[in-house]
Amino acid sequence: MIIIDNLHASVDGKPILNGLSLTINAGEVHAIMGPNGAGKSTLSYVLAGRAGYEVTGGSVTFLGQDLLAMAPHERAAAGVFLGLQYPVEIPGVSNLMFLRTALNAQRHLRGEAEASGAEFMKLAKAAAEALGLPFEMMKRSVNQGFSGGEKKRNEMVQMAVLEPKLAVLDETDSGLDIDALRVVSDGINRMRSPDRATLLITHYQRLLDYVVPDFVHVLVAGRIVRTGGPELAQELERGGYVSMAA
Repeated sequence: MIIIDNLHASVDGKPILNGLSLTINAGEVHAIMGPNGAGKSTLSYVLAGRAGYEVTGGSVTFLGQDLLAMAPHERAAAGVFLGLQYPVEIPGVSNLMFLRTALNAQRHLRGEAEASGAEFMKLAKAAAEALGLPFEMMKRSVNQGFSGGEKKRNEMVQMAVLEPKLAVLDETDSGLDIDALRVVSDGINRMRSPDRATLLITHYQRLLDYVVPDFVHVLVAGRIVRTGGPELAQELERGGYVSMAA
């Protein structure tokens, strides 16, 4: 589904990714773990097309297309979803308006019919209910006044409605208590599909107790230095990253 080959990227002229290569097939869940400053969030922003992140080498192929040649909104329409570590607040824009606009913009770019009001409301209500987010909160401004757990649940509602092909989730477990972690993890697990790939970016193994990945990768100094199964996350939890040099 996505092939990242020898990717190099810089921020403000400082190299962050230094030859990262990774292939994720449809139906797979991959987890990337690493210390602060390793380049985990940079990778997610590069894939989403965030401004200020300069790709200086390598390639990214997504569903046979050159992802790096696409604008951010084109990547979203093609099926790339980025879950942020710190979801932003958008005062004055309701969750429902934001999400329906995003859904129909993506459908329009794909040449699909837009969702009617009734169709959209059915999708939004089902997703909110499944994730334990009171539907009244969907009428409020995006993430405004939400707790950390509510913001992450809201993000999972967005993912469920948009149905991306590739979900890149940057530290989705950040700031979650154990109950919220279980709910959000359940939302991620319900999105697992033979037609969808997921990339989990996390510091800690606890998320991977609930969302068991097919592969775990260790990112150090902008490169993947080790790959294994779920047991690798447990090894990191015990011994840390000290022994893993780039």
